[in-house]
Amino acid sequence: MKSFLLAAAILSFSAALPAQIVPGSAIQAPAGKWAIVMHGGAGVIERKSMTPEREKQYRAGLEAAMTAASKVLDANGTAIDAVQAGLQVLEDDPHFNAGKGAVFTATGRNELDASIMDGATLKAGAVAEITRTRHPIAAAKAVMLQSPHVMLVGDGADQFAASVGLEQVPPSYFFTEERWQGLVRQLKREGRPVPPRPEGAPAEPNKPLAQMETPDAHKWGTTGMVVRDKKGNIAAGTTTGGTQGKRFGRIGDSPIIGAGTYASNDSCAVSATGTGEYFIRLTVARTICALVQYKGMKLADAADEVIHHQLNDLKGDGGIIALTPDGQMVWSFNTPGMFRARMVEGGSVTTAIYRDEP
Repeated sequence: MKSFLLAAAILSFSAALPAQIVPGSAIQAPAGKWAIVMHGGAGVIERKSMTPEREKQYRAGLEAAMTAASKVLDANGTAIDAVQAGLQVLEDDPHFNAGKGAVFTATGRNELDASIMDGATLKAGAVAEITRTRHPIAAAKAVMLQSPHVMLVGDGADQFAASVGLEQVPPSYFFTEERWQGLVRQLKREGRPVPPRPEGAPAEPNKPLAQMETPDAHKWGTTGMVVRDKKGNIAAGTTTGGTQGKRFGRIGDSPIIGAGTYASNDSCAVSATGTGEYFIRLTVARTICALVQYKGMKLADAADEVIHHQLNDLKGDGGIIALTPDGQMVWSFNTPGMFRARMVEGGSVTTAIYRDEP
């Protein structure tokens, strides 16, 4: 009887959603096993604008990151260490808007943001507008574990990262031709000046690269991961290059604890991707966890309430991944697509990109 009532409630909730919205996909991880959910950004991501080769590259990138995280967990590593290991893979993958694949600001810079949070201790760390630290997620973790602070910004964040031994690179390390040309197209379209090609960047190609996907595919691209380790502790992390063409030192939700990232063993772990200004206003990550902790909502219902109702009401775009200590694993988004993957100990990686995939 209870199962019937629960199913009816879920169907009722789903029926209340707008017709174009697909409710969040949820599965249950068995007790005592590690679990991972990750995303690689949300936006206008559609089959009609994605080549088969590019789709294969994105799925391979997600799988590589999941594999790196799973190796940590198989060796009895912590959720925090798994988050770092997985996200560093995406920071090195030029297909994603993080690290080497980061988008450019209006002045032609790559400015990187990241945050991480430990659900067992509520410790957290974040960095914003860094330009020289190869792995921003490692810098965020260092802030959490090796400083008395939660967030460091700009040159100071890079100086701190260097002081604790994190790898430093020239700003040109993050340059990719595809992202640069994406900036040039956007600025020309908007009638804004195109900045000089960054110092240290490779020579300009003889002809523009073929556009591989829709211009908005990475408009809000961000990467994130949530993990439950074998001890049942959870953690969340998010890392991004921000919004293409941003000005005036704009910072989105990704490095803000409670907006783009949150984790607590008393509720859930969440990483977000989308239009950061709306995620900040709604404190999306913390709000989802509060609905789970204080209202007793199932994780999928809490995620859909925030993404498909509260975020929609503000006309915000994006999505989240989330999991709970008891193994509920969820993703929910209101955009045409979101790069995403999940895995449970003993199983295989499931990847998805488009809205109609489970």
